[in-house]
Amino acid sequence: MRKFFGSNKAFLAIIVGALIVGGVIYFGNSRDVPSSVAPTDLSEAKCLAPSQVLVTKVIDGDTIVVEGGYHIRLLGIDTDEKGYPCYEAAKSRLEELVLNKKVKLEKDKTDVDKYGRCLRYVFADGENIDLQLVKEGLAVARFYEPDVKYKNEIAKAEKEAIDNKIGCKWNPTENNKEKIDISKLNWTELTKEKLGYDVVNACQASKYLGKEMIVQGVIVDTYNSPKSNTVFLNFEKFYPNQCFTAVIFSSDLPNFVESPEDYYLNKGVRVFGKIKTYNGKPEVILEKPSQIEIGE
Repeated sequence: MRKFFGSNKAFLAIIVGALIVGGVIYFGNSRDVPSSVAPTDLSEAKCLAPSQVLVTKVIDGDTIVVEGGYHIRLLGIDTDEKGYPCYEAAKSRLEELVLNKKVKLEKDKTDVDKYGRCLRYVFADGENIDLQLVKEGLAVARFYEPDVKYKNEIAKAEKEAIDNKIGCKWNPTENNKEKIDISKLNWTELTKEKLGYDVVNACQASKYLGKEMIVQGVIVDTYNSPKSNTVFLNFEKFYPNQCFTAVIFSSDLPNFVESPEDYYLNKGVRVFGKIKTYNGKPEVILEKPSQIEIGE
């Protein structure tokens, strides 16, 4: 036995070293657990945040942190991410409404999302804050089954905000306050390196009719036809002066997120497909979600 250890010291040192490194990696990663839930398996996770709690931080227009470090994602709404037109307006308003205040957190059906955040409606001073942000045109309605408790109220508020051009989301003058610089966005899927096709700006797309290309730009105007249920995503300029349009026909809508005309509005995106022309304007037909990507 002594001979074995004596002649295999180097080998044993490598084995011991590997075990130590493996242990450090394992236990280091195991500590990276969402602060809002327990246990670490999100399929069994439960939100630990109390129903009455102090808001300590606002992450963005639809995510807050409450006392205890729990992250709360507001239900029924969606606001712009950082770098998009209404990000600062929504975040600032949410800070005014809830920061350093005691709020009530109300659950619907789903307890936490895939990121481990608690899913809740937030109430402050007796007001539904999710609803308030939509009323002020700072958020869009966004519902996913089975969490639809306040769907009617929030959807009605959104319609009124749209009809009356209220707030940053629906007032073109407000939207123009913060420009999206498409060149500064990052892309992971629709890239020349990954697909092998060139990237062209939306206002140059008419030069590449009949070719498969990646087209990028800001969607500033959208429309869902009530007759055909076809969605039109217009790039850079409002209809009928748009530079380029991405079209989703009714038969393909089930493949996409709910209300893509709202989801992609005021976002910097890339789309991929063969560039065609309709009524003198270049367009790409989107049949599946992999043909469109939002820049970050």
